[in-house]
Amino acid sequence: MVSPSPRVLLSGLGAVVLTALAGCGTAVGSGAQDHAATSGGTPPGAVRTVPAPAPTTASPAPRMPAGIGPDTLARIPRQSRQLVVVAGRGIDSSQATVVVYSWTADGWQPGAAWPAHNAKDGWTADHHGGDLRSPIGVFTLSDAGGLRADPGSKLPYHHSGGFHIGGRGFEGEPLAGSFDYVVAIDYNRKPGTTPLDWTRPLGAARGGGIWFHVDHGGPTHGCVSVSEAHMKQLLATLDPALHPVVVMGDAASLAA
Repeated sequence: MVSPSPRVLLSGLGAVVLTALAGCGTAVGSGAQDHAATSGGTPPGAVRTVPAPAPTTASPAPRMPAGIGPDTLARIPRQSRQLVVVAGRGIDSSQATVVVYSWTADGWQPGAAWPAHNAKDGWTADHHGGDLRSPIGVFTLSDAGGLRADPGSKLPYHHSGGFHIGGRGFEGEPLAGSFDYVVAIDYNRKPGTTPLDWTRPLGAARGGGIWFHVDHGGPTHGCVSVSEAHMKQLLATLDPALHPVVVMGDAASLAA
């Protein structure tokens, strides 16, 4: 018996500190990107709700992602077979946990839990550029890139010196190397382009440049950061043929 298809809720993430930088996707001297801002409307890349067929009485209940509530599950797109869950410790916390799920015959199978950072002031459902909060929501994951050569990404990978960054973060930590590897979160950006693309379909005021990137040891402006080893693992795992999406927010919001 075929298990019901997965569903999700998505909306972007955060970045690093650098004087004159608006957000995580802004690289030194590169014209990279400023940080995302969500305020009303459906951002490009956000997933629309797709009703899933109700399971039959003969079908066992499929395994669902831990901590994801019914409202969030209802927004998981039917075609997605990879799900990255970013669960923040609290609405005002910059600490989070990342788990990559794969869809199997038994439902969503979790991978290992990775420690992560999000924006300095936590999370918001009404994100604006410069608010130092990561947007809560669900977004597709279409493109990758970095200062270093492709480590084996399944997503299209843009290798460029434009990913260089310097300066120091909120806690005085050096930012160098933060953009060695990135995965663009499709908030207010044009999927199918380099993460450095400046296109902002919702306008510049709504921000942009929300990425997964290498952790620098402190909070971001809006992106989600994990260790270099975990970024390489993420790049090797995300497969465009499986329509990967990210669900991110504080734990209480994701449990709704």
